[in-house]
Amino acid sequence: MTGNLPTDAGAMFLAARDFLLRHREDYDTARREFCWPQPAEFNWALDWFDTIGERRDGLALWIVDADGGEHQVTFRDMTRRSNQVANWLRGLGVRRGDRLVLMLGNQVELWETILAAMKLGAVVIPATPLLGAPDLRDRIDRGRARHVVTTSTDTAKFAEVPGDYTRVAVGEPVPGWQAYADSAGADERFTPDGPTRADDPMLLYFTSGTTALPKLVEHTHASYPIGHLSTMYWIGLEPGDVHLNISSPGWAKHAWSNFFAPWNAEATVFVYNYTRFDPAALLAQMQRCGVTSFCAPPTVWRMLIQADLGSLTTPPSKVVGAGEPLNPEIIEQVRRAWSVTIRDGFGQTETSVQVANTPGQPVRPGSMGRPLPGFDVALLDPVTGEPADEGEICLALQPRPVGLMTGYADDPERTAEVTRGGYYHTGDVGSRDADGYITYVGRTDDVFKASDYRISPFELESVLLEHEAVAEAAVVPAPDPIRLAVPKAYVVLAGQHRPTRETALSILRFAREHLAPYKRVRRLEFAELPKTISGKIRRVELRGRENDLHAAGGTVPGEYREEDFPELRS
Repeated sequence: MTGNLPTDAGAMFLAARDFLLRHREDYDTARREFCWPQPAEFNWALDWFDTIGERRDGLALWIVDADGGEHQVTFRDMTRRSNQVANWLRGLGVRRGDRLVLMLGNQVELWETILAAMKLGAVVIPATPLLGAPDLRDRIDRGRARHVVTTSTDTAKFAEVPGDYTRVAVGEPVPGWQAYADSAGADERFTPDGPTRADDPMLLYFTSGTTALPKLVEHTHASYPIGHLSTMYWIGLEPGDVHLNISSPGWAKHAWSNFFAPWNAEATVFVYNYTRFDPAALLAQMQRCGVTSFCAPPTVWRMLIQADLGSLTTPPSKVVGAGEPLNPEIIEQVRRAWSVTIRDGFGQTETSVQVANTPGQPVRPGSMGRPLPGFDVALLDPVTGEPADEGEICLALQPRPVGLMTGYADDPERTAEVTRGGYYHTGDVGSRDADGYITYVGRTDDVFKASDYRISPFELESVLLEHEAVAEAAVVPAPDPIRLAVPKAYVVLAGQHRPTRETALSILRFAREHLAPYKRVRRLEFAELPKTISGKIRRVELRGRENDLHAAGGTVPGEYREEDFPELRS
C-alpha cells in the first residue's frame, strides 16, 4: 500500500486541519487567523486519506442495514481496497480526466470507487439510484461520461441509454457488464501516473433543478476536499467521532458529511440503511452504536420530534441541520429532549458550508449563524448591488474562497453571471443583525411583495409549522386585484388531521395570531408539495399554478380564503 508520511501538500492540509481543531470553539480566532492551504498539486485520496491509517487505524466506515447486517471497514482496509479498485479500473481503460457516472447506494463499494477515481484523476459524476433512463441519458450526454459504475439491479436502466461507455456492475454478474468483484484480484499497491494538480476537475454535480434543467457544477481536487474543512469546523467533528448524516448518495450533501468532513477529521462515517424511515429504529441504532455526531435535513428532524427522543439516553453531543433552514420549534423540542442545540448551517452544491452556527457559540433563534473561517460574506441589495442589512448572500472573490466551485461546466455565460462584480452570487437572500448573525429569508425568486411589503415565504412557513396539524408548508404569492398578491399556503397535514373547513380555520386563525397583519396567510389549500428528486420544494411550480388558476378566473376548488370565515373578521 501507499500512504506513509504526508506529502508536502498533505502536511499543509494537516496543519490547516489541526488549526481548526485547536480553535473548534474559538470562532473569533478561527475567523481571524485561518488561511486556506493552497498547494499547487494535491490529491486528497493519496496525500491525505492514505496517511490516516498510519496515525489512526480505527473505523473509517460503519454501515448497518435494516435487516441486521453490518459492514465495518478500517482506514487501512479502505486504502488497500481503493488501491485495488483503482488498479482494476485503470486496466479497464479509466484514465486521468475521464468522466465516470457513479450510481450506487450506501454500500462499501461507493466509498471505494470514489477514492479509486480520485487516485486515478478521473472525474466522478455522482448519481442517485432514483434516477430513471431519461435523467441518465442526460448525465451520459451532457456529462460526456466514458464510464459507468452501478448495481447489477440498476443496469437495466442503461439499456435505454446508448453510448460507448465502460459498464461496471456491482453485485451479481450481468452479461455485457464488467464484474466489480473482479477488482479483488488487483494489486494492493497503487502508483499514480503523475501528479494531480489541485485545480484539476474532480467532481461534476448535476444540481436538483428547482427552476430549470440541472446545472453542471464543477469541483476540483481542492474545492471540495480542502473546502470541506469549513464543514468539519461547523459540525465540530474530531478524531474518533462516529458521525451519522442522513443523506442519499448522488447529492452534494452526501459528499459533504458522508465523505470529506468526517474523514478530514479522522472520524467514522456511520450509515444506517433503511427502506422506509422509522424514527424509533434509527434512534435505537444511534444508541447501540454510540453515534456522537448527527446531521439531518428538516424533513427528518420533523419526523424525529414526533417520536420518543428520550429513548436515546446517550444522545450525540453534536447535532446540525442542513438542506433547508430549521424552524425554531424543532430546535427547541430537541434541546428539551437531548440538552443539545441543533446548529443550522448554509451552503450549496456550488460551495462547502459558508455560514453556520459553530460549536461553543450562542445560537440565535432562527439564525443560520455567521460566516465560516475562509469565507468573506456580503449581503448585497439585489437592485443596486450595494451592501445592505438584507440582501442576496454573496461571497467576495478577492481572495477567492477555496470552497467554491470552478464554475458551471460548459456554461461560461452562467458562470459569468453568478460571479459578476467581484462576488459569487448564491441566489439566496438573508438579513444580518448587529452581531453579524445571518437569518435566511428565501431564494431571490421566492421572496415576493404583497401590498408593497416584502414577504419571506420561509418566515411564514416557520410559523405555520408550529401548528400541530401542519407537517409541511409552502407559501407562495397568489394574485390579488387589490394587494397585487397575497400569501397563500399549501399545507401537508400531520398525523390524523383531516383536510376540513375546521382545520383550515384553525390554521388561518393561528397564523393571524402569530404574524403581523401584512404578513398574514390569507389563503390556504391542502395538497401534496411538488419536490425535486432531492426533496426540495418546487415553489416555482406552485407559483405557476397560482398564476394559471387566476388567469382562468373564478374560484379555486379546495382553496380556503380568509373572507370565507366570518369567525376571522375583526
